[in-house]
Amino acid sequence: MIEDETMTKMPEAPFPWYAGKKVFVTGGSSGIGKAAAGLLAQSGAQVAIAARGVDRLQAASDEIHAGTGRSVFAIGCDVSDPDRMRSVAKEAVETLGGIDVLINNAGVAHPATVAETSDEVYERMMEINYFGTVHCTRAFLPYFVEQGSGHIANVSSLLGFMGIYGYTAYAASKHAVTGFSECLRQEMLAHGVVVSVMFPGDTDTPQLAQENEIKPAETKAIAGKVKVMSAEAVAATLLDGIRREKFHILAGFDSRLTYTMYRHFPRLVRWLIDRPLEQFQRDRSAPPS
Repeated sequence: MIEDETMTKMPEAPFPWYAGKKVFVTGGSSGIGKAAAGLLAQSGAQVAIAARGVDRLQAASDEIHAGTGRSVFAIGCDVSDPDRMRSVAKEAVETLGGIDVLINNAGVAHPATVAETSDEVYERMMEINYFGTVHCTRAFLPYFVEQGSGHIANVSSLLGFMGIYGYTAYAASKHAVTGFSECLRQEMLAHGVVVSVMFPGDTDTPQLAQENEIKPAETKAIAGKVKVMSAEAVAATLLDGIRREKFHILAGFDSRLTYTMYRHFPRLVRWLIDRPLEQFQRDRSAPPS
């Protein structure tokens, strides 16, 4: 059981509802996962974070502890390994003393055109983004069902309900997460377990920085001056959505507008995102002046 530790001056709890809650977060070494874990610890939750990079994971745990005065359990694991996730779930439940909230946040992206995306990348996107969500959910599911309560939140993406140039592998895996969440929500009704799926847009994370280094020029032209949200703002929206038991969670005005427009006017949205692509292609093919 993780015990609270006192500081000279404890930071104010941003989400008091989470005090005492037992929460497991994948992809907790950076980005949205790390930000969520920090807010949870600050709010008095008992938190376990998981990721593949053990050194970065421990560094994140140490940083959260230094900022909140609360210990965060860190465990290295690969969410694409179902056997490992079953043992991790057991260990996490024993360490935390139970499980109230599971946040499936682990994910990777590798923008490239369909032809230039390797078989390995297509498989890796599905193994981590989709099957990682499935394996982690299934590992913790018996505990949620047995207690008849809890919350499972899956982090998808705006590209989990639409798509743009250069993100075929990523969007396909995130669409799969969305479909999985839709079905899981209904299955869990009889067990008292709430399910959410979040659709964040571009978020200021190390992952986005890596993507920007390899994005096709066409993708950058479409993205234009899209507003990038901070990981902390996205994490705060996620935690508030879980608290309010929302199924679809959208971060920021731009994300809400995109979701609403694509749901009701998909042809218009496709027309809008095609315009900068067509302009880029015309400019590129124009003879030099």
